[in-house]
Amino acid sequence: MEAGEEPLLLAELKPGRPHQFDWKSSCETWSVAFSPDGSWFAWSQGHCVVKLVPWPLEEQFIPKGFEAKSRSSKNDSKGRGSLKEKTLDCGQIVWGLAFSPWPSPPSRKLWARHHPQVPDVSCLILATGLNDGQIKIWEVQTGLLLLNLSGHQDVVRDLSFTPSGSLILVSASRDKTLRIWDLNKHGKQIQVLSGHLQWVYCCSISPDCSMLCSAAGEKSVFLWSMRSYTLIRKLEGHQSSVVSCDFSPDSALLVTASYDTSVIMWDPYTGERLRSLHHTQLEPPMDDSDVHMSSLRSVCFSPEGLYLATVADDSAHVTFSLSYRLLRIWALELKAPVAFAPMTNGLCCTFFPHGGVIATGTRDGHVQFWTAPRVLSSLKHLCRKALRSFLTTYQVLALPIPKKMKEFLTYRTF
Repeated sequence: MEAGEEPLLLAELKPGRPHQFDWKSSCETWSVAFSPDGSWFAWSQGHCVVKLVPWPLEEQFIPKGFEAKSRSSKNDSKGRGSLKEKTLDCGQIVWGLAFSPWPSPPSRKLWARHHPQVPDVSCLILATGLNDGQIKIWEVQTGLLLLNLSGHQDVVRDLSFTPSGSLILVSASRDKTLRIWDLNKHGKQIQVLSGHLQWVYCCSISPDCSMLCSAAGEKSVFLWSMRSYTLIRKLEGHQSSVVSCDFSPDSALLVTASYDTSVIMWDPYTGERLRSLHHTQLEPPMDDSDVHMSSLRSVCFSPEGLYLATVADDSAHVTFSLSYRLLRIWALELKAPVAFAPMTNGLCCTFFPHGGVIATGTRDGHVQFWTAPRVLSSLKHLCRKALRSFLTTYQVLALPIPKKMKEFLTYRTF
């Protein structure tokens, strides 16, 4: 879609009925993820199952007229013959998913330990966070289980790999802790981060690998150092539980989404609140017990850093305002959404890493793929993104440049 157009539904995937239906296995799609190179899509479709689907989707899933726009000639040229859809039976309800960076040379050692008869090849890894506190590590190409990480005492709600390719994995759990694992050391647990008083819903590592953000059922979010694994600061400003967070591609911004129906954009280096985006005005004000049933569930940045996507969950209020039942797309510098898509009961969302598509997961176990804005980044934005990828806010402020340039580089021009 072009900027200003409404998102169009490209495709929808629905779970088949399990052969042995287990009433204890929920059907929600709690997590969706694209591999960093865009060749795979992972979907926790409920009933303890994760589907690994080669991307782009096969022609039968895509309506006529959209094939040319949604399929990438770059991906097609790889040859799809070796990529086959896989079903991973995790044995427990799956809450969190995360792909390792790709290519990932260090993973050769991990592969070699478990498959000594196989030539020395790199592999793409998928981590799955389960209902019983376990984390299962899978090799994507074969669907083989590589490792089982134990330590959490409750649901593993979210997972995040360091973008650097070091195979450091962060997990967030309902046991109120985050744990750091090194997959190059047999999945050794190297740190436990404590301090949250409620379930930890979300964890996000900055693209420069310097910071970790964690969101729990609290009104504040925690920022941790990924170098020392110590708490840097708490960000306070939400009126209800924070449930989702994401860093911008240049690490200069952090967004958090809360049951209070607002998204706050922060400068993670200074802790300054830069702006707020509101799904709806709460009139009259509602307490937490009312808000959490029909409110924001997920927020994510687009790969070029110019847009945000948010989804809300309206499952508990059949007669609730239709304004909740939407995927929203926000331009970074505007206070109102630039596009809406009519989805219901949204739980999660993520952008395709090369842009143009948003995947959303819902309470009924479905995944929908929507067109996302495709824009040509301005030279100004490209320069800011390049500079902010290695300069902190404080370093920018110390530069001998005009004030207006500093304001632009630190996203103070909203």
